[in-house]
Amino acid sequence: MFRAAIRNVHLVWIILLRLALVPQAGCRSADAGSCHEVKIAYMMRQIGPVELVPERPGTGEALRVCLHTGPSCCTSKMEDSYMAAVRSEMQHKLRSYSFELKYLIDGHRKAYQETFESLVSFTSNLTCTLFDSAYSALASDCRPAVFKLFSEISRHLSGEANSSLNNAVRQFYNDLFPLVYRRLLNPGIGHMSAIFHSSFSTNRDDCLRMTQQDVNPFGPHPRLLMNSLSLALRPGRALSRLLRLAGEVVNSTEKVTLSRECGRGLVKMQYCSHCRGLTLIRPCTGLCINVMRGCLVGVSELGASWGSLVVLLQRVAATLATSSNHNSMELALLAVRNHVNDAILHAQLHGPRITATVEKVCGPQEPGPVVMDESSSQLHAATRATLLASNKSAATQHPSPHHRLQPQPQRSFPLKGSRGDKSRSLKKLSREFEISIQRYQWFLSELPEMLCESEMEVEQHTCWSGEDVVESYAGRVVGSTLKGQKENPEMSTRHTDPALKEVKQRLEQLTQELLVDLGWASKKRGRGEEEDGGSTPTDGGSGDDCDDEDGCEASGEESGDDSSSGRSPEVKDVAPPPPPHRPVSPVQHSPPQVAIHGSAHKSTFELLTVVIPLLLTLSSWEPR
Repeated sequence: MFRAAIRNVHLVWIILLRLALVPQAGCRSADAGSCHEVKIAYMMRQIGPVELVPERPGTGEALRVCLHTGPSCCTSKMEDSYMAAVRSEMQHKLRSYSFELKYLIDGHRKAYQETFESLVSFTSNLTCTLFDSAYSALASDCRPAVFKLFSEISRHLSGEANSSLNNAVRQFYNDLFPLVYRRLLNPGIGHMSAIFHSSFSTNRDDCLRMTQQDVNPFGPHPRLLMNSLSLALRPGRALSRLLRLAGEVVNSTEKVTLSRECGRGLVKMQYCSHCRGLTLIRPCTGLCINVMRGCLVGVSELGASWGSLVVLLQRVAATLATSSNHNSMELALLAVRNHVNDAILHAQLHGPRITATVEKVCGPQEPGPVVMDESSSQLHAATRATLLASNKSAATQHPSPHHRLQPQPQRSFPLKGSRGDKSRSLKKLSREFEISIQRYQWFLSELPEMLCESEMEVEQHTCWSGEDVVESYAGRVVGSTLKGQKENPEMSTRHTDPALKEVKQRLEQLTQELLVDLGWASKKRGRGEEEDGGSTPTDGGSGDDCDDEDGCEASGEESGDDSSSGRSPEVKDVAPPPPPHRPVSPVQHSPPQVAIHGSAHKSTFELLTVVIPLLLTLSSWEPR
């Protein structure tokens, strides 16, 4: 019994001694005589064919990165596999970390585009109803011109580089002038010319288009429309251009080209410890930061420009979120109908002068007497009733003193947003984006550190220095700039990715261009003038901007309304936005009234009393 107890004690001591002699899993060395754990890690990470891993550590292998005088579980082919693996893993990490930012940018870019298109479509149809209700003689022919105008407006809001509002408005009025001239200013005669002399009518319409700006039949209204749209749509267009470029920046960082020096540094940091059989030990923090900063020096160089882009995105979104500004875009588009109506009324009031000027430039209204044979007389008989009806219709298009356009509601209406939320307005969308994008101001600058944090999930008392197991990293941690990389002990970085250089130049160029375009560029103020941001109204601090969507809360809990909360210090370097501008149309004239007063109405009425009997006489005339 006693001997059995002694035997059991001996067995326990033997087991304890063997356990004490077995090294820890994280620090197990290849000197133990097996590469089994290295093979398991090689297989689990899917680095390459597991047959490349030897069963036992060997010596004499010509390694290029993981240099070691003792036995090693690595071979030159394994190093090649490790080099390919670290590149793939790095790209995967970059995509993982930028996924949320990329989703935020792409999602809001599409949401803004849907919102803009919904607004443009609504106002386009609203403008067409002007011709359907007040100028039916122009309705069918004007519809393509209206759709073309708003299509260009939509392209302008989407941020396309080759779009021009001025050209679009000018082309619209060029196409409108021949129709107004023939159908409203000279009804009947225009119909006769169009029917019996199509080639003459075409040439005359071309002449009218080319001379529209010189004749100036629509007065100041085309210019007022240009100014109104250009001013009100400027923040929306700027936001679209910024979001598009922001998406390109994120894509470029995901596809950054990793140099060979970067690959060597990553292998040394992540896999050279495996050659010793140390598959669980983590790299030192200093080593990881140096390697990541060396690999992503081009991305870090983008950090300052990216931060300025995010600040500008916040400011533009805050501008669209305030009541005065987001309403100004909607009101400017809604007022297109009123501007067009005012332009047509101006042409009607100055009909005799316009006709006289056109006759001097384009020749007389009729090319000469029309000679018709018996076959053509049948055509005239068939169209006589149509001409009579059209003449009466054209005559009734002159507005009466009691005819008025219904004023449009001057408030924000629900717009189509993303994710099927039809009640999302431009204001709510902008507030949401302003808050969300703020978190990514320093994303590119801090990306190397964020990638290293994922490597340090498990706290350890020892770490891998790239060459051996140590308690702390002894190398110097360098800065993230290209200049700082000259002293990087882990790799040599002499230049950045050319693609990232190009992106940086575009970032800086667009940011400066939009700051000037929006009137937010810094200006040197003279003595006695207020500093930037002194008493200039901010984007969201005015109590006059409170409406139903705000809930009229003065506490400023929503960061989208407080221009001072969560702002980067860089905002101080940019002049604050100018006071909210309102569209030219709602300020300078109320929703236009078609009533004509005073002597202008009297002269128009007297002209109609002469023209209408003449038109009726012409329509009843039959050739002999």
